[in-house]
Amino acid sequence: QVQLVESGGGLVQAGGSLRLSCAASGRTFSSYAMGWFRQAPGKEREFVAAIRWSGGSRYYADSAKGRFTISRDNAKNTVYLQMNSLKPEDTAVYYCAATLKWPGVTGYDYAYWGQGTQVTVSS
Repeated sequence: QVQLVESGGGLVQAGGSLRLSCAASGRTFSSYAMGWFRQAPGKEREFVAAIRWSGGSRYYADSAKGRFTISRDNAKNTVYLQMNSLKPEDTAVYYCAATLKWPGVTGYDYAYWGQGTQVTVSS
């Protein structure tokens, strides 16, 4: 069982940066690959990035490549999403999730979800 709590969202101007954090509870955190998803109003949830349990493999959606970086610290049971060069179209609720699949790029691949954190990018 894994419980996830996101933080770090907020309001930022276009071109700015934010770092999201996802704190996990559960002694088996390091066994799971972790992913970030987002959902904008009126749109479907979309995959953003994923990282394997060891941190050695990462996978990004095209929209995130070159701007976002996913990382994890298994000693702190935390996964991060560093978001740079933010655009208004990045505005969404961002969710972290845990999976035993790799790479998990759809929501159906993930067994555990956080409650989400709002990211708003103003133009």
